[in-house]
Amino acid sequence: MNKEIAMLEPQPLWHHFSAICDIPRPSGHLEKITRYIMEYGESLGLETCKDDAGNVLIRKPATPGMENRRPVVLQAHLDMVPQKNASVVHHFETDPIEAYVDGEWVTARETTLGADNGIGLSSILAVLGSSTLKHGPLEALFTYDEETGMYGAFGLKPDFLQGEILLNTDSEEEGEIYMSCAGGVDLNAAFRFQEMPYEAVEDEVAVKLCLTGLKGGHSGVDIHLGRANANKLLFRFLKFAVQEYDARLAGVSGGNMRNAIPREASAVVVVPVEWKDDFLEAVAEYEVIYRHEYETIEDALTFTAEEVAAPGTLIPEEVQDDVINAVVACPNGVERMVPGVPDVVETSSSLGIVTTGGGSIEVKILIRSTSESRKAALASALESTFALAGARVELSGDYPGWEPNLASPVLKTATAVHTAVLGVKPEVKIMHAGLECGIIGAAYPELDMISFGPTIRHPHSPDEKVNIASVQRYWKFLTCLLENIPVR
Repeated sequence: MNKEIAMLEPQPLWHHFSAICDIPRPSGHLEKITRYIMEYGESLGLETCKDDAGNVLIRKPATPGMENRRPVVLQAHLDMVPQKNASVVHHFETDPIEAYVDGEWVTARETTLGADNGIGLSSILAVLGSSTLKHGPLEALFTYDEETGMYGAFGLKPDFLQGEILLNTDSEEEGEIYMSCAGGVDLNAAFRFQEMPYEAVEDEVAVKLCLTGLKGGHSGVDIHLGRANANKLLFRFLKFAVQEYDARLAGVSGGNMRNAIPREASAVVVVPVEWKDDFLEAVAEYEVIYRHEYETIEDALTFTAEEVAAPGTLIPEEVQDDVINAVVACPNGVERMVPGVPDVVETSSSLGIVTTGGGSIEVKILIRSTSESRKAALASALESTFALAGARVELSGDYPGWEPNLASPVLKTATAVHTAVLGVKPEVKIMHAGLECGIIGAAYPELDMISFGPTIRHPHSPDEKVNIASVQRYWKFLTCLLENIPVR
């Protein structure tokens, strides 16, 4: 446990956050964090259970005199996004997060921090453990594998929760309360082929291309910032290399999380040795081009090439061309803003992952929209792009958006409490990222829901950090809101 972090205020919250940084919890590997939370609930003598989907629920009775308040569900997700810089050796399934205080922020050493949603998770644990906070009946819901498919939220049974109000703690901007979010759908495109054996010859040379140093980030929260997508930039050069230097593709890899903007991508190609110097010069020229195009956005972009050992196989030329053309052609980034609300993204896509292996190149894209019809339209356009290129395309993981409720009683209460306690009227907003509220709301349509949180910068990237002072204010707001939940 990092003692410096554990001693920050509010101490109960930071104590738990420091502890969970020592517990590996990437999506799909939640056994240890689940055990930690269940043992904590049981140690407090609280009703603690787990459902078939892996969600953990802890119930805490109202403090004396607050039994008539509307029951509240405090909600956070268990998992974190595993992203790291290529220069660091870190195994998210076994290694702790090396979190530390950096001035006004808490961050991690070259990996994601897990403040998303670890701060929310820690705040709920602190509420459960408090003997001084005032609140009505509480349920703490910790959902399973939110980051990779919201599987826990999808697995919720209609009789699991008893609350009437849900406070989601998965937002990342202090002073904002969210009443709505985008829905999403995954697109998976697979190009199948028979690998072609390749033996090194004197008149050809193998080169590895590496595009690194991008900021990446959350493909919902950060999609409007215009950050570079490593996959798109790499394939843009690959098309040029095939056309100008007769390059042949052996393999390509970019990104590792569908909901993170890819920061790095690489490929191995074979080019005629007579074009080697020109090819390497072109890589350097494209690095200059990319840096110029993103000079106000990306400050560490690098595009390099180095000679490597010859690959054992090549991708068939017709498949190579189809893949390159499809990736270059496919839409990526913001497609449309909300009509009448120009600062809110309505529809977007992020080409998150490209992988090669076992006679297949797979492309994975996440499509988001607050409009179900626009989400379906963009999904159809992307499906057509890859289908025309000969890929097998599947759409999966479709989840609904969260419809806004301007008449929400808890939204009204939260706005009043925030204004009174922190002296600032909060902004009520729509989030382009996916929150579990839409899925939970489908199973519990009567739930009154809002989402809020402290200031977290660069989630889903190794630059992730959380502002210490904003966590203090978030805690003050959360605890005062619980004390002011209206009567039934």
